[in-house]
Amino acid sequence: MHPFTPEVLIVGAGPTGLTLACDLARRHISFRLIDAAPEPFRGSRGKGTQPRSLEVLEDLGVAEELLRDGRFHLPIRFYRADGGHEDTDLHAGRHPRPDVPYASSMLIPQWRVEKAIRERMLALGGQVEYGVSLTAVEQDLDGVTATLTHADGRTEQVRSAYVVGCDGGRSTTRKLAGIAFDGETIETHRMLVGDVSATGLDRDHWHTWRGNDGFVALCPLPGTQQFQCQASIGPAFDEEPSLQAFQRIVQERSGRTDIVLSDPTWMSLWRANVRMVDHYRVGRLFLAGDAAHVHSPAGGQGMNTGIQDAYNLGWKLAAVLRGADQALLDSYEEERLPVAQWLLGLSSKLHLQTFNDQRIAGRRDEETLQLGIHYRHGALSRELRMEPGSLRAGDRAPDAPGLRDAQGEHRLFDLFRGPHITVLAFGEGWDAMLEALRVRHGDALNIVAIGDGLADTAGYATAAYGVDGSALFVVRPDGYIGLATQDRSALPVEQYLSLLLA
Repeated sequence: MHPFTPEVLIVGAGPTGLTLACDLARRHISFRLIDAAPEPFRGSRGKGTQPRSLEVLEDLGVAEELLRDGRFHLPIRFYRADGGHEDTDLHAGRHPRPDVPYASSMLIPQWRVEKAIRERMLALGGQVEYGVSLTAVEQDLDGVTATLTHADGRTEQVRSAYVVGCDGGRSTTRKLAGIAFDGETIETHRMLVGDVSATGLDRDHWHTWRGNDGFVALCPLPGTQQFQCQASIGPAFDEEPSLQAFQRIVQERSGRTDIVLSDPTWMSLWRANVRMVDHYRVGRLFLAGDAAHVHSPAGGQGMNTGIQDAYNLGWKLAAVLRGADQALLDSYEEERLPVAQWLLGLSSKLHLQTFNDQRIAGRRDEETLQLGIHYRHGALSRELRMEPGSLRAGDRAPDAPGLRDAQGEHRLFDLFRGPHITVLAFGEGWDAMLEALRVRHGDALNIVAIGDGLADTAGYATAAYGVDGSALFVVRPDGYIGLATQDRSALPVEQYLSLLLA
């Protein structure tokens, strides 16, 4: 047994902290998950779940519930000054493919995503401790001593191997770690945001108007009876968010009196705050999600980036806690910090379109959907083929249906699902190596041999992985290709696995 209880202290129970907790729970890593708030947040800070995040949530076992209530391809209805309108689907032409099961963003309020992950974590034996704040940390070579303060004023000290701050843009963990949060707050770009009920509007469109004073948008929140209202406001606006202010702005900018707002459950004044850290880690303290980077909501990048931060870190923490080389944790910052830098620029570009253009934003592509994120240049990516083609080590591992064996039909994502590493082999000649891997690593590896009792009936897997003949891929627990080779030698594969396993 590891000498620390819990092994990981997670600070913040939003989507990032919940994802990390869920991933650790299924890996049987002990943790405490605390949040300073007295209860779960009920607002829709975010409402767009990107395809890559849906793949993560499917792996964690929560996507099916969200897919029942979410909505794809909700058209944006742009109203003109003359009373007419035109509809635009930002994801027009994007539909599921064999290699990409989720091809466009899904609208669903953030609190519904959090609820699904939280319930999954509870089913795995975890819990959230609300009303508990991190107030001090002290780390040494062997662990971290954290001081926690409860809502009733009681304090306690907790010893853990690692602390992960998932506590948002005002992160206490980040401040205690002494990590700078560089960037800017643009006071001229502000919005009122809130969840309200509304009459006079259908729920089959995202309704938007733009006037001289700015835009206002009412988006139906799938799985609820509410709309999210967003209204840009100028520097001179000095009111607190209120139902009256929302109602007045909607009426002024839409020119309609039949739209009546009521029953707000959450209202906020949003400022354009664009900041990020220069380090994701100080010793045994890590940051993830908004604690490390805050974005404009344009393009739906914030929550999704946090979920993927946690998904990148969880398996690495678990591996090191079970005896893998500590250097594995260095790859977290190496891989995720450049992604945050890139996405900060992307969301800022979409933000300026929202505030300055006549449209809310342009059409979505592989960038905004986060399907094209890769780690090709990282230390955990080993491309050993002479002519690798378009899919390379460091890329997202594609899906493929239509795999058949004696037990029935399968898809690759079903075979990948779980906390293990997958060795995916195409073609003949791998039997001796695969058997040796089975014997040495047991349940830590999932062996998938296409062509050896598992037929690629429609050729989807072969096409997705660009295989002409034979190849072997090591797929990391977070669904990225770690190593690709055509050499039958076991040595490079074993050397690579030694980076990931105890």
